[in-house]
Amino acid sequence: MNVEILTPDKLVYEGEASGVQLPGVGGSFEILNNHAPLIAALQNGALRLNGATNGTSLTWNIKAGFVEVLNNHIIVLTEGAKKAE
Repeated sequence: MNVEILTPDKLVYEGEASGVQLPGVGGSFEILNNHAPLIAALQNGALRLNGATNGTSLTWNIKAGFVEVLNNHIIVLTEGAKKAE
C-alpha cells in the first residue's frame, strides 16, 4: 500500500507499507492491504507503519487529524508528527 503522512508544513513520509496502525477517536485500528474505502478522524497518539519501504516498522507520535483510504492509497492528514525513537 502507498502511504503519505502530511502536516500543514511538510510531507513527513511517502512510501510503501503492509499495514498501518492508527489512533482513531473511537479507538486504535489497523489498515491492511485491500481495505475498504474509509475516512476516519484521528486523535493524538502513535501511528505505526508495519513493513515500511525499508522493511522495518516506523512510528510517529501524531496530533489529531484524519485518514483517507482508497484503492490501497492511504493519506494521513495530521496537525503534527514527530518520529518516535
